[in-house]
Amino acid sequence: MENFKAPFKGIANDVRGRVACYKEDWIGGLRSGLGILAPTTYIFFASALPVIAFGEQLSRDTDGSLSTVETLASTTLCGIIHSIFGGQPLLILGVAEPTVIMYTYLYNFAKGRKDLGQELYLAWAGWVCVWTALLLFLLAIFNACTIINRFTRIAGELFGMLITVLFIQEAIKGVVSEFAIPEDQDPKLEKYQFQWLYTNGLLGIIFTFGLLYTALKSRRARSWWYGTGWFRSFIADYGVPLLVVLWTALSFSVPSKVPSGVPRRLFSPLPWESGSLEHWTVIKDMGKIPPSYIFASFIPAVMIAGLYFFDHSVASQMAQQKEFNLKKPSAYHYDILLLGFMTLLCGLIGLPPSNGVLPQAPMHTKSLAVLKGQLIRRKMVESAKESIKQKASNSEIYGKMEAVFIEIDSSPETTVVKELEDLKKVVMKGENKGGNEKERFDPEKHIDAYLPVRVNEQRVSNLLQSLLVAASVFAMPAIKLIPTSVLWGYFAYMAIDSLPGNQFWERILLLFITPGRRYKVLEGVHASFLESVPYRYIVMFTLFQFIYLLICFGVTWIPIAGILFPLPFFLLISIRQYILPKLIHANYLRELDAAEYEETTGSLPRLSLSLSFKEKETPCPGKDEDGVEILDAELLDELTTSRGEFKVRTVSFSEDRKGQVYPEDVHKELS
Repeated sequence: MENFKAPFKGIANDVRGRVACYKEDWIGGLRSGLGILAPTTYIFFASALPVIAFGEQLSRDTDGSLSTVETLASTTLCGIIHSIFGGQPLLILGVAEPTVIMYTYLYNFAKGRKDLGQELYLAWAGWVCVWTALLLFLLAIFNACTIINRFTRIAGELFGMLITVLFIQEAIKGVVSEFAIPEDQDPKLEKYQFQWLYTNGLLGIIFTFGLLYTALKSRRARSWWYGTGWFRSFIADYGVPLLVVLWTALSFSVPSKVPSGVPRRLFSPLPWESGSLEHWTVIKDMGKIPPSYIFASFIPAVMIAGLYFFDHSVASQMAQQKEFNLKKPSAYHYDILLLGFMTLLCGLIGLPPSNGVLPQAPMHTKSLAVLKGQLIRRKMVESAKESIKQKASNSEIYGKMEAVFIEIDSSPETTVVKELEDLKKVVMKGENKGGNEKERFDPEKHIDAYLPVRVNEQRVSNLLQSLLVAASVFAMPAIKLIPTSVLWGYFAYMAIDSLPGNQFWERILLLFITPGRRYKVLEGVHASFLESVPYRYIVMFTLFQFIYLLICFGVTWIPIAGILFPLPFFLLISIRQYILPKLIHANYLRELDAAEYEETTGSLPRLSLSLSFKEKETPCPGKDEDGVEILDAELLDELTTSRGEFKVRTVSFSEDRKGQVYPEDVHKELS
């Protein structure tokens, strides 16, 4: 509570910390040269495709009041503002599913009111954004980000699973709609006759499941046996957008006798058409809203502010996990303040607001870790080989490598000495002339194995990917060629791809494993609670989460009142703190609901977060035992879940964990 008594403390600390490194944020990106384009294009495709899909969903749910043009414009505007003025430039912003859900509820409420209707829907939504911005300002000013740690794993898992269920629901609704005539269309048109409507539905099923199957296969390309490491990484990173293009091209292979409009394609007005220009002046209509509805808009604003506060802060946390070894300070409070300004701006020009998104935020950081790792590795290997040529001692070799690391990384020397301790031990083994030949220092092998994770913390990639999204707005004539059924397949892909790494989902699967086969789980890499928590408590905790998920999902089906669907997540804080400890032993609850994800090993070798395989029998990254190339990206994929969260943590559950907002403000663990 003391932080609430010191308004602006968090914002002031954030501004001081980030201003000190603002110049370096730009210089660091520019120094990367053309290398910065790889993570830029990677995160652009990861951001643009969901925004396009959400735009089509909004267009259907709001009868065309909002479309893909608006979602792309919002993502562009907020992305550019955040990349230049934001506190944490690694955070990626975009229109997310919670925003789509809330704006759909707002539309369903407005269209049934004579004083509002579809004509004043965006104007009323503008007032909702005004209230939302005001609440976000207050949350930032009074340091509310210090309580974000009270949203433990149970809340994040439930929220993620709810979004997954809603994605699947949207995909199913979309496929079913391919067999139906849209409400605003003329049923007498040839393409809506039974035979062609049925053809459209069958093609929709083919394209939906075709995109889903091939996308899931391409996402796991790094584990393929075929192709070079570069090719596998390219397919894993860019396979999904390429498959969207491929299936779109295949949709034009239908016979010429099939009428135009089969298969059905994405509908959206072009950016320069009147349908896309009206919302820019929505501020003029805000004065037409009756005062009673202006004050009533405070209710949905509370829900949206809470959602944005939770979603934005968690996305920021995931982008700057401890294992990424970020050197620059966080800016949670300031970023919430800036989010308030962006929400206000979007509301006044009729755009759905953007906020921090998962898994794009940690994906961005992970891609920059690969870039920085490649640069440091190359320089250190060059230094080591040059020293070996000069027949320098191992002490001199290590000293020069350490100097190169410090020069590139700009870290304090004491920190570097600690992080490079394992590498130093390997290098110094070579001083023992009688040592095993296999233990002699090999720059290519050992630098790969013992190089700590480093991230190129800069603003250029975020700005460039936002500008690419802006270019997508003017590429709408091409985007409109995408069949809607391909987007339904993409919704299903996003849902299924988000499941691995969600402990809630993994515990649900555990319930279906017979007792005689559970030892198979323990033989592989598995969550640590499987060894420390009795099975009956795992079942109890999982069933509680499942029932709570059903309640949250049920709330979304309540007409109008469904806008309160975030409320159960806020209530979960009290339930977790006061009710669950009475049902489940505190130590077991701590393991099941830990704020961090930890995997332990059975028969498989454990991966280290320093990118090292310390067991002698484990091949090092870079080259395996047979000399097969393993890329940095492959290694990071093994270390992280689908949502970008590290599997193996450097902090044990049994250790005290620090808060992520203020190092000095450590919150007590929930009992």
